[in-house]
Amino acid sequence: MDKQPGQRTCLYDTADLDAVLTDMARQTAGLLTGRQQIAIVGLLRRGAPLAEMLRDRLARDYSLIGLPLYKLHVKRYADDLTLLHPETELTESDEQATLDLTNTTVLVVDDVLYRGHSLLKAVEYLAGKNPLEIRTLVLVDRGVTRLPIRADITGMRLDVAPQNIIECNVPPYEPDFRIDLLQPDKA
Repeated sequence: MDKQPGQRTCLYDTADLDAVLTDMARQTAGLLTGRQQIAIVGLLRRGAPLAEMLRDRLARDYSLIGLPLYKLHVKRYADDLTLLHPETELTESDEQATLDLTNTTVLVVDDVLYRGHSLLKAVEYLAGKNPLEIRTLVLVDRGVTRLPIRADITGMRLDVAPQNIIECNVPPYEPDFRIDLLQPDKA
């Protein structure tokens, strides 16, 4: 996919984000104290590899080993924030259709909390799987949600002009783990 034209400024590089994810793992481990069954759900696209990174840190630093990881496809916007679907679209896999999360603490991970549509759709869907609780984690909160959803754990809040875009570059989708601010070219 070609990148949208405009001026890009790197706000956080790999080293910065490694520290942010380590802190998010610390906060998450605190939320999970005393929980017996835990599952992680990463929202495709970039929330899924972030969920894997978080799971690795939870295993390495807090001995939370063997946490199942599910990937959930929820889509509303393109990466450039163009509306793709008037209604947020969730695609359920065969595995997810039979998933039972009874008595499980579910961690939902996404890259950017923008308007809240995708995260709310995921939480609504997962609530139907009978979890004990659902916790939400985002790398970046833009602070402009329009729906009643907030992240339990936020890596950072970035207040930027409405026309600007926060680009989370997450391997394997991009070569480098970084956050850029895109100021699109004026049409």
